[in-house]
This record gives sequence, structure tokens and C-alpha cells, in this order.
Amino acid sequence: MTDTEVSSGERSRAAILDAALSLLSQHGYAGMAISALSRTSGLPASSIYYHFQSKNGVLAAVLERGFQDYHATLPRASDYAGSPVERFEQWLTDVFARLERKPDHLQLLVTVCVERQDDDEIIRESVSRIRRYSLEMWSDVLTPIFPGLVDSSFIEDLAVLGRSIADGATVANSFDGTTYARHADTFATLVKTLAANPDLIG
Repeated sequence: MTDTEVSSGERSRAAILDAALSLLSQHGYAGMAISALSRTSGLPASSIYYHFQSKNGVLAAVLERGFQDYHATLPRASDYAGSPVERFEQWLTDVFARLERKPDHLQLLVTVCVERQDDDEIIRESVSRIRRYSLEMWSDVLTPIFPGLVDSSFIEDLAVLGRSIADGATVANSFDGTTYARHADTFATLVKTLAANPDLIG
């Protein structure tokens, strides 16, 4: 395959994913029919099947691309100075500010989960991988705050709560414009209180 053919294939693939994202944003999964993808992307259905094999294959690729683009811009707690709690606060503020500016990826992920299209294996695998990575990210930033609880399920429970707050804030933001920053402050207060009062941890 020549460089020109590779470049053309990449452009076609990107055009299909862009069309899919547009349709998903406007009409949800049900509105992302192959015929609509073909019409919006300007490419024949055969090209869509060639690149992605199925409608769910397109959706999985959209999720993966959004995941990679989103997480590539996220900071790490190690990027900041200060105590573990101070680094966590700065990280949380910046992550939620990032979601405030560009909530598309998380909104799409939540929508897919709500519409239950993850029953398909390829979707289920993509969603599980993205959710697992997100949980690891939360765990990594919370663990240094509670050094005596490295082997405890408490860290994972707290990470799940943080991830759930981000999910819920995405829904609230979509419906009533509630800011992510409001939820970030509340969760940061909870973490600081627990860090200062470890006897509260069961």
C-alpha cells in the first residue's frame, strides 16, 4: 500500500468518525445509522464497513478516539508541587476545568452507557477499558494522601466516588448547566476532611 493510499484511508476513517460524532451529538446512537453516516461523511457504506465492520465498530472507534484525545490533555498529580492533598486539589481543579471546557467525551460515554449499547462485545470492551483507566487515574492521585491504606478497598471506593461525581456532573451540566467546579470543591473538602481525620475511615 502506497503512502498516498494510507493517507487517503486515514482521511476517510477520520471523516467517518467526525460524521459519527456529529450524529451522536445531535441524535444519539439511534440516529447514527449507516445511511446517515454515509450521507454525512460523503463516503459510501462500503467504505464504512471496510474501516469499521459495523455500526458498533464505528461507535467503539469514536469512543477510543475521544478517550485518547481527552486523556492526552489531562494533568497528573505529579505535575504539581506541594503536599499530596495540595497536589490532589490542583489536579482536581484542572481536570474539572478541562471537563467544563470540553465535556464531549464524557457526555458521549455516559450516553452510550445509558442507552445500553455496551451489550455488544466491542462496545463493552471499549467502555470497560476506558472506565478502568479512569478508575486507575483517580486511585493514583488519591493513594499518596492515605499512605497507610494502600492495600485497603477504601482508596478504590473513594476513586469510584470521584469518578461517579464526574459522571453525575456531566449529566447535571447537560441538563441545567451546573458547573463542574462546584462538585470539585465538595469532593476536595471531603478528601481533606478524611485525610485530616483518619479515624473517620471505617
